[in-house]
Amino acid sequence: MQYTVIIEKEPATDWGAWVPDLPGCVAVGKTREEIAQLIQEAIEFHLGGMREDGDPIPVPSSTAIVVEV
Repeated sequence: MQYTVIIEKEPATDWGAWVPDLPGCVAVGKTREEIAQLIQEAIEFHLGGMREDGDPIPVPSSTAIVVEV
C-alpha cells in the first residue's frame, strides 16, 4: 500500500511528517532524509499495532498536489 505523507519544515530546525489516512502516525527528524526514513518506520509500526489490536487497516485515500501561485 502507498500512503500519502505530508512533510513540513518546522520553524526551528526540525522536519515533521504525518499521514492523513493514519491519525496519530507522525515523525520528527533533523533532515528531510531522516524524516523520510522515520515516517516509513512509523507507518510500519502503526500498522503493526493496528493488526495486533485487530483494528481494520485504512485503505489509502488521501492524495496531495502542489499548486503554483
